[in-house]
Amino acid sequence: MEELVSKLVAWIREQAEEAKRQGVVFGLSGGIDSSVVGVLCKRAFPDNCLAVIMPCYSSETDIQHAIAVAQKFQIPFRYVILDEVFDALREALPDGGLDPETKRIAEANIKPRLRMITLYYLANRLDYLVVGTGNRSEISVGYFTKYGDGGVDILPLGNLVKTQVRELAMHLGIPDEIIHKPPSAGLWEGQTDEGEMGITYEELDRYLLTGAAPEGIKKKVDAMMARSAHKRATPPIPPF
Repeated sequence: MEELVSKLVAWIREQAEEAKRQGVVFGLSGGIDSSVVGVLCKRAFPDNCLAVIMPCYSSETDIQHAIAVAQKFQIPFRYVILDEVFDALREALPDGGLDPETKRIAEANIKPRLRMITLYYLANRLDYLVVGTGNRSEISVGYFTKYGDGGVDILPLGNLVKTQVRELAMHLGIPDEIIHKPPSAGLWEGQTDEGEMGITYEELDRYLLTGAAPEGIKKKVDAMMARSAHKRATPPIPPF
């Protein structure tokens, strides 16, 4: 496991150096993925990394967990509250005449997109790369917001499924309460990844790693992959 850590740390450093950037910036949400990324980034750039905690009507527990990780691993962090920005944008956007069934997810996706803007603002100011926290499980089925948490420069966990990230977190010493709490994107109160996807990470990871799964799981995952293919591709350009 330590060999994997060393390779990921070296890769993060190489990516920043190739891009001629001075360091790295990333969002720290209080979840397992961002906590792991935070520790890796701190090891890659001990003096040139920045965590950004960006609550937007977020769980107080998640905020406390994010601060705890930053303090435990001595990761410099900035605290940017996005509640008022979110409210202002939501008020400015059109609502009348639109399908009310689409309102919840459309508004929820504003949050990760505001965080993306914040990270790139700081990246521009500091001459840093934006490091994403997505893992292979989320990326494979499109469980991320396009141009939100998917809007990043590099994805060091992109080849690791969720269960592998959990193993890495235990090795790195991420607090147990973070490792074992239900994964959530924090889009609304009570929201969880597995509840929204309709399958568990264990089921998804097994299918991704082995191709084995009950027929119902296979159909669900295959459909999610097909539906989200556009998220994993650059915008199409006409072939003429």
